[in-house]
Amino acid sequence: MSTFIICLPTTESSAAVNYDYALTGDGLHLADHASAPLVLLPAVQRGTELVAVVPVDALSWHRVELPKGIGANSPRLRTVLDNLLEDRLLDDPAQLHLALGPATPGAGSVWVAACNRNWLRSHLQALESAGRPVARIVPEFAPEAGPLQVHLTGEADLPYLIATGEAIQGVLRVPLSAASLALLPVPASDQPVLIAAEPAVAALGEDLLQSKVNLLTRPQRWLDAARSSWDLAQFDMSSSGGARTVKRLSGAGRALLQAPSLQPARWGVAALVLANLVGLNAWAWKEQSALQARRLAIRDTLTRTFPQIRVVVDAPLQMDREVTALRQATGAASPRDLEAMLAALGAAVPAGQTVSAIDYSAGEARVKGLQLAGPDASNLSSQLAVQGYGFRTDGDTTTLRPTDAKEGAP
Repeated sequence: MSTFIICLPTTESSAAVNYDYALTGDGLHLADHASAPLVLLPAVQRGTELVAVVPVDALSWHRVELPKGIGANSPRLRTVLDNLLEDRLLDDPAQLHLALGPATPGAGSVWVAACNRNWLRSHLQALESAGRPVARIVPEFAPEAGPLQVHLTGEADLPYLIATGEAIQGVLRVPLSAASLALLPVPASDQPVLIAAEPAVAALGEDLLQSKVNLLTRPQRWLDAARSSWDLAQFDMSSSGGARTVKRLSGAGRALLQAPSLQPARWGVAALVLANLVGLNAWAWKEQSALQARRLAIRDTLTRTFPQIRVVVDAPLQMDREVTALRQATGAASPRDLEAMLAALGAAVPAGQTVSAIDYSAGEARVKGLQLAGPDASNLSSQLAVQGYGFRTDGDTTTLRPTDAKEGAP
């Protein structure tokens, strides 16, 4: 699934503000990235998801304990969060946008992200007015439960250290220096430390850390953020119920199609589908070959039995016509002859029944006068079916003809 990622500027929205963006066709690899004013941003193609990234310095993180009975879908959740965070926030909670972490349980300790509501709303409205509505809002960095991760960002004259992980308990952002490195917890010997740096500060980071660092550009970091399960579009900035359902389904589809951890599963599914296609084609080829062999056998039987037939169009029909012609030439009775039909009918009609009239035409006999009740009609049908005939009744008229459609062919 293609994704259009926009990193929101920390300043208020205006026509002069540039938006950094990145494009990806598969969610894993960057196709393009640049910076442009709102009116010059690339158009969002049909089927492309637009994801807004909230910069790390625009968010604050808070751990709260939700009371029992208050869950992610509770109508009182926002009020409860305002009360819980009132003493921790520098601004009035009414001026902030709050969002819970993904997969929030019905109760318990959860992470809450907070940012300026008016700032976020101004950018979302500007993007929507420009024909680029945002489908999801994700944080550039979010609290992690795994090992310590250190990111070195910024420019050479203004570098920053950003750390996440279970030992950090949130997101730490401080100027990069030897003193800030001392703030990092010492990991256990068996726990790896993931260190990534932007190219502008990679050399400085290696000097301070005395070790190699992995290069990770800002657009690549946004790509990682867009693959996260976070979505800050909650409360008054959330979509309608139908849109939320579509968003959840699209998120599940993205995880299935893009998550690196599911790549073996995707290969397995692809191999399974390919094996089934090969099997179905092999089975269809076998059935087609068997059908063709039967057709050739029927054609061979016809041409060997009746050598005068040079062109075979419909072997069963031509065979039936030739057999009928032979019967007529030799005087042999055919199941479609009147005598054969009356003999079969006489053997099957219950005793005491009389016939008042007989009409025969084109292999079909119509007999009048028979009075057949339900059981008698059922027995007559069974006995005639054994001899290859079918019949129908219409009032006092019984119509009899061979059940083989070819028998009635002229």
